[in-house]
Amino acid sequence: MKIDFKSMEEKVNPGFKGGEGSFITKIVADSANKIISGRLEPGSSIGWHQHETSSEIIYILEGEGKCIVEGGEERLSAGDCHYCKKGEFHSLVNDGDKDLVIFAVVPEQ
Repeated sequence: MKIDFKSMEEKVNPGFKGGEGSFITKIVADSANKIISGRLEPGSSIGWHQHETSSEIIYILEGEGKCIVEGGEERLSAGDCHYCKKGEFHSLVNDGDKDLVIFAVVPEQ
């Protein structure tokens, strides 16, 4: 199944999961997965949250920022991948000066 994110309208999600600014997304979801093309503008974040019923894989396409994880931080830039296991907490922060563009998959488990 092809997903044409280029033809989809963006959705602005202010204060996503309690974060700052807006998480701008294009999402395809069914009962098994969420597939997300998203971006955080400079200074925006996805708030601290737990993946109770899913894991999450975030691949950084453009920009740089950090993931706050239990026990610390991970610096991320284009080409890096962050994996949040089921049951863990994390937050994504764009502390750079350009949009942080991501591709994420959230499989229900």
